[in-house]
Amino acid sequence: MSPGLILCFTHTKTTLSASPNRGGAFFDSSLQQLSLRSNPALVGPIPPQISFLKSLEILTLSQNRLSGRIPVEIFSLNSLVHLDLSYNMLTGPVPIQLGNLNNLQGLDLSYNSLTGPIPGTIGRLGMLQKLDLSSNSFIGTIPYSIEKLTLLTFMALSNNKLRGSIPKGILKLQSLQYFIMDDNPMYIPLPAEFGKLVKLQELRLSNSCYSGTIPPSFSLLVNLSTLSLQNNRLTGKIPEGFSSLSRIYHLNLSGNLLGGVIPFNASFLKRLGRNLDLSGNPGLCLSPSEAYNNVKSGSGVGVCGTGSLIKKSQAAAHGLSKLFFLFATLVFHVMHH
Repeated sequence: MSPGLILCFTHTKTTLSASPNRGGAFFDSSLQQLSLRSNPALVGPIPPQISFLKSLEILTLSQNRLSGRIPVEIFSLNSLVHLDLSYNMLTGPVPIQLGNLNNLQGLDLSYNSLTGPIPGTIGRLGMLQKLDLSSNSFIGTIPYSIEKLTLLTFMALSNNKLRGSIPKGILKLQSLQYFIMDDNPMYIPLPAEFGKLVKLQELRLSNSCYSGTIPPSFSLLVNLSTLSLQNNRLTGKIPEGFSSLSRIYHLNLSGNLLGGVIPFNASFLKRLGRNLDLSGNPGLCLSPSEAYNNVKSGSGVGVCGTGSLIKKSQAAAHGLSKLFFLFATLVFHVMHH
């Protein structure tokens, strides 16, 4: 068992402030794990003296009320394998010295108020498997160096201010299983490169102003269980190949400008049930054959041709009633003459 230190402050406001000259457990050079999480009374900045813990492999300071900038000194802890500073009130940019943590496997800076671009030096974290930068205020584009993180299995960048192109080199991330990037003002077509990330299980790109058609290459994501593309500006038809995604259980394409016949058979519709949302696409419709198979779907679309059939039947009924009225009038006149 690795030596560690776990503390809890629940009532009195406490800051992390210490001097290495005082000695004690906090600056024990053999300390490998430091966890100070879920302490709402823990406030103030992260002390740069934490860098004296040269043997530290796991540093968890999540779910506190820590503020200020991330001290550059943290990035001299070359033994760090896991760094979690999530759910705090940290501000400012991420220092470029982040790239010094070449043993890092997990980095979680989510739910802070970090700003500026994602540093390009992130590409030097060759051992990284989990990256979570969601719910901050990062700007700019995803750095091209991201393609070097070939061991990455999880990447979350949701709820930032990222925009512009996604690096084509992202297709090199062949270990990636989760890509979560909702709520960013991208204003680009959906990148076809995602279709080459065959290990993807979840792909979430909602609320991000993507335009154009859904790339047919998305049909190649045979391991996909969740696809969220809602509230974008997508047009065209749903790719035919989506019907063969046998592992998908959650599909949300609502709030777009998609049209045409839904390419899903009765078994697909039944399997997803309420986990299929196609609402808010006025041009989409369900084929009559599937409707006649008594498919009850909460997908939010109607049956193709239903509206026009109603109009035709109403017009025909109106025509017949008018003809009957004329015939009755003629008979009346004949009988009275």
